Amino acid sequence: MFSYVSYRIPEISDEIYRIDDALRAGFGWELGAFESWDAIGIKEASEIAKERGHNVADWVGEMLEAGHDSFYRVVNSTRECYDPVSKTYKVIPGQDGRVNLEYVGDDKVVWSNSGTTIKDIGDGILNIEFHTKMNSIGGEVLQGLNKVIDLAEEGYKGVVVSNNGGNFSAGANVGMIFMLAVEQEWEELDAAVKYFQDTMMRMRYSGIPVVAAPHNMALGGGCELCLHADKVIAHAETYMGLVEFGIGVIPAGGGTKEFVLRLSDSFKDGDIRINAMRNSFLTIGQAKVATSAYEAFELGYLVEGVDEVCVNRRDQLAMAKASAIQLADSGYTQPIERKDITVLGSEGMGIVYAGANAMAAGKYISEHDKFISEKLGRVMCGGDLTAKQEVSEQYLLGLERRAFVELCTERKTLERMQSLIQKGKILRN
Repeated sequence: MFSYVSYRIPEISDEIYRIDDALRAGFGWELGAFESWDAIGIKEASEIAKERGHNVADWVGEMLEAGHDSFYRVVNSTRECYDPVSKTYKVIPGQDGRVNLEYVGDDKVVWSNSGTTIKDIGDGILNIEFHTKMNSIGGEVLQGLNKVIDLAEEGYKGVVVSNNGGNFSAGANVGMIFMLAVEQEWEELDAAVKYFQDTMMRMRYSGIPVVAAPHNMALGGGCELCLHADKVIAHAETYMGLVEFGIGVIPAGGGTKEFVLRLSDSFKDGDIRINAMRNSFLTIGQAKVATSAYEAFELGYLVEGVDEVCVNRRDQLAMAKASAIQLADSGYTQPIERKDITVLGSEGMGIVYAGANAMAAGKYISEHDKFISEKLGRVMCGGDLTAKQEVSEQYLLGLERRAFVELCTERKTLERMQSLIQKGKILRN
């Protein structure tokens, strides 16, 4: 491959980066041919090619003799590419106004731990990126999220949550939850869930704007993080959803609470509240995942008039950064926790029980699904309330957390978690 592409300069293109762009865009390669060559090492790979009887073009040897050991390099956060004609590096066009974390140097790292890195991306904005497996959210990521808020409140304008990983975040660390549940460390599990909830609330009620920039999978805890951001700049190809039902629990990082809050805000005089409540309930209860950022608006994960969609992934971070600056410059003030959330009480529980029983009787859901549905409905309806009334966010978070821990005591929930961890499959028992 390296031999072949070296002779395509200048036959197909004068510029190296254009061949790599074509291979990534047209064939779905993660790295172009010359980028792969760089990753292996130009000299090393060229020698291997020659050993196997494949010569590389003369200009590659001339480039190495001149002391250039890579096709690409980054200078002052700008990517440059080697030009075989002028025998110098030239800036790759089209980067103006864009921000790429890969090209933000190590000198811009403000803080890091085993799961996160916080970088200063300029103009008073901090970015926090995750680098755990599947960008799952565990203790180290929650520590990083709290740290970035601390740092930003001390001397920055705002925070962006984004990364260059394959997925934005696949959710909370199920392995950690499973181990605590198996060992029956209920107090520790309750504390871990509360830490997650407190961190999400901190994202919402900090003194600086927080903008989330999800792409690809933003599931479970990753979705809850987006629900609590001041603004979301979602890549068009974003698969967002609260999928906790699949492992036998309910969203407990503030996701259920946030759906109830948004449902309450949507109530208008004369509305049939039960219908609206049923739609929100089914979105969580059926673990619906948006197949695009546009569908995420329809499912209630994104908010019309607030959140935005970015079609080109390369523009996403710059858009998120600009949004954080705009929010800060327009006089961002720290929000106040809500205590006026309308819940339906027994009025809503009626339809929850009726629906769950009908679905179970028709064999559409299992008995355990029915049990989880009733737990979810109880949280969304505000617990043991006889009638519609207003409650606070903290009240709902308490219900949410209690239901989560109670579900973790169930054998069938642990079987679902074990199936996901060991086989990567959702078990419907």
